[in-house]
Amino acid sequence: MRELAAIGWQFVIESTPERKRQRYGDVEYDWEYRVDTTSATVGWRSRLLGLLHSPYQPIEPELFREMMAELKIDFSQFTFIDIGSGKGRALLLAAEYPFQRILGVELLPELNLIAQQNIKKFSSPLQRCRDIDAVRLDGAEFSFPREPLVILLFNPLPVEGLRKLVQNLEGSLRMNPREVRVVYGNPIFEEFLVANSLLAKTAGTPQYALFRAEV
Repeated sequence: MRELAAIGWQFVIESTPERKRQRYGDVEYDWEYRVDTTSATVGWRSRLLGLLHSPYQPIEPELFREMMAELKIDFSQFTFIDIGSGKGRALLLAAEYPFQRILGVELLPELNLIAQQNIKKFSSPLQRCRDIDAVRLDGAEFSFPREPLVILLFNPLPVEGLRKLVQNLEGSLRMNPREVRVVYGNPIFEEFLVANSLLAKTAGTPQYALFRAEV
């Protein structure tokens, strides 16, 4: 009951005009590309569900590009997957790289619908991948495709959901060994990922951690 009360109070705080103005602080990317990826326009149902799981927050373009640069891979050999893709900002940013394809996985219908709309309208001279899709699925139950992967986790799940996701990934890697990189932004459960997976940390900062599959 105390936890539910805390979530309710946080929801009230996040609904105030001041907090809404703060959430509009990430809107520069949307203005440039005429899309809607800001957290400020998320409906109250999705915001409340986000507090129960993981609140929606679009990734900063500078941070995303820094993480991609640190991977040091041939992007054309990989599929990019964003678990908890929200409105799809990371999918649009990933399109700047020559991935084979790009896939977003999002639980909340409102956010995934907006992501699909953003994909349709997105246009950028930097775009190098045009095979982009966003599907509505629970990231904790997602079955990973068999090709080499770059998986983005921008703190999309609570620890129990992350545990299931890692188990699914481990099972996929054992059945089909391949090169997989995990990019973990805002890595609040980094210690769990290190201790409970086939992933080895290769680089990181306080803002992110990079992992490589070792099978």
